Order: sequence, then C-alpha cells, then structure tokens
Amino acid sequence: MLLAIDVGNTNIVVGIFDGQRLAHSWRLQTLRDRTADELGIQLLHLFEHQHLDIAAIEGIVVASVVPPLTGTFVDMGTRYFGCTALIVDASVDAGMPILYDTPGDVGADRIVNGIAAYEGHGRAAQTPLIVVDFGTATTFDAISGRGEYLGGVICPGLQISADALFQRAARLPRVEVKKPSTVIGRTTVGAMQSGLYYGHVAMIEGIVGRMRVELGGANAPEAVGCIATGGMAGVIGSETNIFDVIDPDLTLRGLRLVWDRTR
Repeated sequence: MLLAIDVGNTNIVVGIFDGQRLAHSWRLQTLRDRTADELGIQLLHLFEHQHLDIAAIEGIVVASVVPPLTGTFVDMGTRYFGCTALIVDASVDAGMPILYDTPGDVGADRIVNGIAAYEGHGRAAQTPLIVVDFGTATTFDAISGRGEYLGGVICPGLQISADALFQRAARLPRVEVKKPSTVIGRTTVGAMQSGLYYGHVAMIEGIVGRMRVELGGANAPEAVGCIATGGMAGVIGSETNIFDVIDPDLTLRGLRLVWDRTR
C-alpha cells in the first residue's frame, strides 16, 4: 500500500492506495506549525478509525507547496511508518518534460496533475490538455499532445478573492463563497456572492477558451481537452460545460503514477 500526501496552502489531502485503487482519502487543514509527532499521531488515528495496518504501508510520496511542512512530513514518515518519503518536484524524472523557462518554479501539485491528466485522458490520442485546479489559487496548466508540461496561468482562488474584498473594503462583510440564487444580487451579500461565483466562472471560461486556441490552433480549439480538480471543482463545474472531466482525486492519482515510475 502507498501513502500519498498532497500538501496545499489551505488543505492537506491524504490518500491510501491499494495497488492502483484509491482505497481511502482524507482532507486536513494545513497548519504550518505542526510537528512530525502531531502529524504522525493524527494519521495513526485515521488509520485506526479505518482499521488499517500501518505496517502495510510500503512507501510514501509527497507533493508539497508549503516548504515549512515538507521536511516535517519526511520526519513523520521515518518515525511513524519506517519509510523515506519521495518528495516530488521538477527534479524528479517522472516522464513528463518540464518546458517552463525555470522548471524549479513549477509547483509539485501542478506537475503531478499534468502527469495524471495526460496518462488518463491525453496519451492514447495524444490530445493536448488543460488542467484547472481549484485550490488556494486557481491554476491552469497546459500539457502538449506529446505529454510535455508547457506552462500555464495562476489566478487568485475564490476564497482569496472573498477575503480580499472583506479586508480592503470597509463596508463589505465577509461572505460564504457559494452559488447565489440569482445573478443580480438584491442585497450586498448577494451581490458579492454573485460577483465572486459568476466572475470566477466567466474567468475560467475566458482563460480556457484562449488557451485552447493557443494549444489547438484557431481552427481546432475543440480538440483540446479540459480537466478540473480541486475542492471547488464540482461547485464551479455545475455552472459551465467547459470541462470534459471533473476528477477531485487527480493529484493523488498523479502522486501514485510518479511513485510507480520512479521507485
């Protein structure tokens, strides 16, 4: 069994793979000051709750965009699972060339998302792909038909945008990010929710449309696939037909593929 861990700025997603099957997954809050012992004990409780044997874990693979926690997870893996964690970054040869001008700047989550998307949805027909990940930031990643990571777009996520409105505008309240009942808001909260939600939908449709033209050419933008993942993918996906596939576990699947290719 493989323990796959995606360390994001807002959440930590933990998955247990039994062979190629994702058997269990959990979403935890990211707290940067956690120690290896705190993380280890928390995972042991999750294993106990699912009646899992920690001795069955044969490997740990981690994608982290939170540097203070990267080493902490390495220590946790050694102490509690007896495994040396594989830390995924641009230096790991996982079969996807990184054509970014500075490959080391590409987040590990974006790399594994690209690998999983291409393996599952692009390789057979050599289809160019766009991967949209709804996390703390909303990221758009371009994968060529040959399976190369080309680059992408980084935008503020929904929650960041909501927090910015609350913090910078004295008379605007903090609001829950959700789809409002109407586009035209009849209250301040409704107007803010509409701007956040439908503004994000319009941004995604606009950026994906432009990326499809660049990747597929003006005569064949429809030949470029689009995969969505991340915590808000389902919420946004219900309002647009821009996505071919919504896969909330894409990052975990990518981590398993990297582990299989590099072990």
